[in-house]
Amino acid sequence: MRIPCLVLVAILALVSGERVRFDNYRVYDVAIENVDQLQVMQYLEQYPDGYSFWESPVQTGMKVSVMVPPHKVEDFQDLCSRMEMKVSLKMKNVQRLVDTERPARRKREGFGWEDYHTLEEMYEWIDGLVEQYGHILSVEVIGHSYEGREVKAVKLSHNAGNPGIFLESNIHAREWITSATTTWILNQLLTSTDPAIQELAQSYNWYILPVVNPDGLHYTKETNRMWRKTRFPHSILCYGVDMNRNFPHHWMDGGASMNPCTETYAGPEPASEIETKNIMNYFTDIKDKIHFYLSFHSYGQLILLPFGYQNAQKVDRFGDWMEMAKAATTALSGRYGTQYQYGNTADVLYIASGSTRDWALGTYDVPIAASYEFRDKGNYGFILPAEQIIPNSEEVLDSLVAFLAKARELDYFKV
Repeated sequence: MRIPCLVLVAILALVSGERVRFDNYRVYDVAIENVDQLQVMQYLEQYPDGYSFWESPVQTGMKVSVMVPPHKVEDFQDLCSRMEMKVSLKMKNVQRLVDTERPARRKREGFGWEDYHTLEEMYEWIDGLVEQYGHILSVEVIGHSYEGREVKAVKLSHNAGNPGIFLESNIHAREWITSATTTWILNQLLTSTDPAIQELAQSYNWYILPVVNPDGLHYTKETNRMWRKTRFPHSILCYGVDMNRNFPHHWMDGGASMNPCTETYAGPEPASEIETKNIMNYFTDIKDKIHFYLSFHSYGQLILLPFGYQNAQKVDRFGDWMEMAKAATTALSGRYGTQYQYGNTADVLYIASGSTRDWALGTYDVPIAASYEFRDKGNYGFILPAEQIIPNSEEVLDSLVAFLAKARELDYFKV
């Protein structure tokens, strides 16, 4: 069988591992106002031919961000004009943002948060913390990725009887700010002299998974900054699964794809990926100790509550959870004025099924479950400059203090 030339070129690019560049790639915001527009956007997502969707077009009344290669700009603009879609240019040159995301020179003394780190650097730092704080801190390898990288879980515990907080981050490879924020928060829990932070550290047991998609993260560092999924080859050209669509609770119930080439590919079956199983096995072992399931994502400035699948019923205690989210967003805005929205995932963001958070709640009925979508609103998107790591982390930790204080006030758990 003869393979078309374009397919051969794509295969060679995958095999060579050369760094992908995004010179003059543009990102457009597109408002989807009717069914015809939605169908067109969904067709483009299923058969992208160079386009990349930063949000999956799953419903009318939403906006999607579409990254368009330079040779497709004219075609894309013409299509949007013919479909009478409202379009605005958000980024003119994605590569310029990639080039300026990190500082020109990194400080060499120790681990810090002025720059983004590799998986190996984060693990080395964590192992050093365990040596220093071994009386309250431990680390466990809970599994390996498809490419053989370790997935580590960190436990911080002052008292075995404390309520547990489960925190996972970097499930989507390109969302570097999530693991950066997670490691900063861990450092604060260990070193801060702020009484409110000390209370968080001493009154809760923290189960922290800084990087649950290590292959994807590595690929974003070495090859393609905008990569989202895992790295298992599900077809000759299309690699990886969106882990946050792969969990076995209402799997493929809206906002997910069965096309391996799309960003929201849910996998050939529920929990198909070894990386998904790593989280499930570890969480299942400690589920009775967990009172709060927390997942970190970017971007959009949102606190998202279950459930995300289509036609989802809100949880019985949704009113309480909205009070917690309101307290959290109010506290978050106090330091830098950053404004977050909060609410049910399908209402304030879009329909999405098979997520970690929905699985933890729907399967094990954890007392509280929520997801954060960090900075920003789209000026940088996934490519948040490293200079914003610490401000983002500070305001998120402020919000967690308020979130948990409101949960205590509502008698969700005693401390």
